[in-house]
Amino acid sequence: MEKHSDREVRCSSPAVTYGRVLFDLHISEEAVEKTRGTFALVPQLTSIFMNPTIALKRKMKVIERVFPEEMRNFLKAACKYRRIDLMDEIFAAYDRCRDEQEKLLHAVLSCTTPPSEEQKAGMEAFLRRKYGVDKAQISVRTDESLLGGFILRVGSDEYDWSIKGRLNRLEQTLTWR
Repeated sequence: MEKHSDREVRCSSPAVTYGRVLFDLHISEEAVEKTRGTFALVPQLTSIFMNPTIALKRKMKVIERVFPEEMRNFLKAACKYRRIDLMDEIFAAYDRCRDEQEKLLHAVLSCTTPPSEEQKAGMEAFLRRKYGVDKAQISVRTDESLLGGFILRVGSDEYDWSIKGRLNRLEQTLTWR
């Protein structure tokens, strides 16, 4: 399961390092999610923490007042070393570490009609076997342009069983001869 998407490769090294550190600190998931939510609700916080004209002491006071106690030291270090602008990537790296620890795989199923519970369970079983994980989580998205069938995406892997995909492959076969 050591596949990397383009997004992961582009992810800066400091963000990955900070994400791993955040995971290794064993901070409660609730505190991490609350912090993530605060940054999402108040995106101006990033600008404030990255603003060189605002004294570090004032930034630390904001962290003390706004964020969960468990997260404060981590955020203070990120702020001090000017890594707050990487918080989205840091949280993504944290999520990857957590998923690896839990042996959890995320997949996206694009289809014209949602699968039955039995079909979805079969796909999850396939993914667990194929990628050697304990859990497979499939997000279902409706895409009428597929004309029928489905496309299952896991990282950079794609399993295309859609009518549209089959027609495209048939067209390529016929035009290449």
